[in-house]
This record gives sequence, structure tokens and C-alpha cells, in this order.
Amino acid sequence: MKPMTGRWFAAETTAPDAVARLFCLPHAGAGASAYREWQSKVGPDVEVVPVQLPGREARFAEPPVTSAAEIVKHLAGSLVERAGGKPFALFGHSMGALLAYELTHELLLVGRPPVHLVVSGYGAPHLPRSTAYGVVHKLPDAELARHIEALQGTAGEVLEHPELLELLLPILRADYELCETYRFVGHPPLPVPVTALGGTEDPGATEPQLRAWGELTTAPFTATSFPGGHFYLNAQLDDLTRIARDAVLPPASRD
Repeated sequence: MKPMTGRWFAAETTAPDAVARLFCLPHAGAGASAYREWQSKVGPDVEVVPVQLPGREARFAEPPVTSAAEIVKHLAGSLVERAGGKPFALFGHSMGALLAYELTHELLLVGRPPVHLVVSGYGAPHLPRSTAYGVVHKLPDAELARHIEALQGTAGEVLEHPELLELLLPILRADYELCETYRFVGHPPLPVPVTALGGTEDPGATEPQLRAWGELTTAPFTATSFPGGHFYLNAQLDDLTRIARDAVLPPASRD
């Protein structure tokens, strides 16, 4: 595979007076724009920095990547540079949670771990993979589209326009392959606090699967479930951004 040379983050700073940064990794099929509303909700003291993965939005010309290890290997150095000297946390939803977990281990290796890891909508990666949705990345296009529609996380106008759907499906298929072929390699527990979040009606991230994240850290751990399915966060965005903000700020700096 060719080295990933595209830009992982937007060039502009969205919160120039921020004292900390929150790096956000997207769910399958999504790009950095999935977090476009977060900065206004988090406030000026934390800069929200969405991660742009290959194959989408500004990096559309690059092929999507089907290996979590490959992504974090190339992303870690750029993230450390973007973080500068400020404390930072990682947030990831669904596939983004898996990437954030692997990225935390990569950042530990280079001596620059996050102050907190917030994972959402994804069962702990050391558990057997959930079969609630079957093997999604091998579904025919029509069935894959129906699966995405059922999750209610993709804009309806995309699903209703064949030309847009044709562009999206290869990215979705690659992202599902990344998750479904991932193998836990027996990392030691993280010395980083972890918060696990999910929807009460999400069969792919049940409460026991969320609570199992606590087995992967020696630091404080919290698990919280909200009403809703896999994309519960769309209706719970105020609470979610508050949790993410508090995860990266020291207690004295919180409202």
C-alpha cells in the first residue's frame, strides 16, 4: 500500500484560545464533517479537531484503508504534531472507537498518550465480534444500502440518489471490512481513563459490551447508556459533547 500522504486535519484552527484539544474519529462511511456541529457546543476552551480518513471528502482521491493498524501508524505522528504542547483527548464513534483505541496504544509507544479516551457505539474490542449485523462488508450493494438505511446514520438524500450511493458504498464496504477483519492483539491495559457510551437499543454495543471496556484500562472507567440505537448521539449531542469536553479539561477549568 502506498504511504498515506493526505491531510489528516483541516488546516484552520477553530478555537484559537483553546487550552486543550479533542480529536474525533468518524464512524464507518463518514468523514470529518460528521463533527461539524461539535465546536459550537463544546465551546472555545477546547478545540474540536475531526480526523479526515483516506477516501472521503477532502481525501476522496485516495483509496480507503481496510486496516486499523495501517491507519494509526500513519496518523499518530501527524496527531502529535497537531496537538502541540496542549493536552488532548480522543473520541470515536463506532469504527472511530476502534481506531481511537488502537491510536491510544500507538501514542503510548511514542510517549504522547491522550489524557482520556472516549469510545461510543462499539463493544470492547477484546470481546468476540458481535454478529448482530452479520458479515456486512460482503453484502451485495443493495443489501449493504438497506443495512445502512436501517442504522439511520446516513442522510436520506444520499440513499435516494444512486450516483451518490455508488460513491459511498466502496467506502462503507472498506470500513466494515476494517472492523470485521480486526483482530485483538493482546495489548496491555491502558494507563488512560476510558469512558464508554452507547445507545440502549444498539444490538452491536450492548451494555455488557460497553462495560467490558473497563477491562482494558487500569485508570478510572465510566460506562453510560442513552436512549436510542446505534446513532443515539444525534439526539443526545448536548450531553455527549459535555462528556467529551469534561474528559479533556481539568476539573478547575470546567463550567
